[in-house]
Amino acid sequence: QVQLVESGGGLVQAGGSLRLSCAASGRILSSYNMGWFRVAPGKEREFVAAIRWSGGATYYADSVKGRFTVSKDNAKNTVYLQMNSLKPEDTAVYYCAARLAAPADSINVISNYKTYTYWGQGTQVTVSS
Repeated sequence: QVQLVESGGGLVQAGGSLRLSCAASGRILSSYNMGWFRVAPGKEREFVAAIRWSGGATYYADSVKGRFTVSKDNAKNTVYLQMNSLKPEDTAVYYCAARLAAPADSINVISNYKTYTYWGQGTQVTVSS
């Protein structure tokens, strides 16, 4: 069993920055992927970024490439999402998620929220124009 707790959301002006944290507890295996997803009002859940716990390979949605950075701290069992140059369209509830991964997983699998087993409670990010 894995528990995930997000923090760091808030209200920020367009162009500003926020850093989200996802603290993981329980049995975190080196074969896990950690993902960030978001749900905006009236929209479906959207992949944002992911990182492999072992090796640290990262993956990003095109909409956030160059602005967001996903990272991890193995010692703290924590994953981060650094969000820069925020836009009003980034406004959403952001969720951290975990899944067992295979080395050959494609980006289509890694970015599919249905393949993730564990989820945090979400944290609200609001970007004002």
